[in-house]
Amino acid sequence: MAEEAVEVVIDAMAGRREDVTRESADLLYNLVVLWVSAGVKPEDVWQEMSRRERLLGIAEKLPKDLIEGGVKEGKRKVIALEARRIRKRR
Repeated sequence: MAEEAVEVVIDAMAGRREDVTRESADLLYNLVVLWVSAGVKPEDVWQEMSRRERLLGIAEKLPKDLIEGGVKEGKRKVIALEARRIRKRR
């Protein structure tokens, strides 16, 4: 799984959309195999995601200093995913 995740990131950073799609399918397949072996159902995961969204929204994944005290020097600004686009490298 780790290999597939790294491949998704590398392809995304390089702006290779089709490769991201293929590697994402590999990653999701391996994740589902792991879920089956661990006795986890997809519904369990969606329920947990829904619970987190209701309770915390995106805040759960933000660094604590960005939530509590604003952006500190040297920290990157948090950007909403839908506002971010991957630039294609030529």
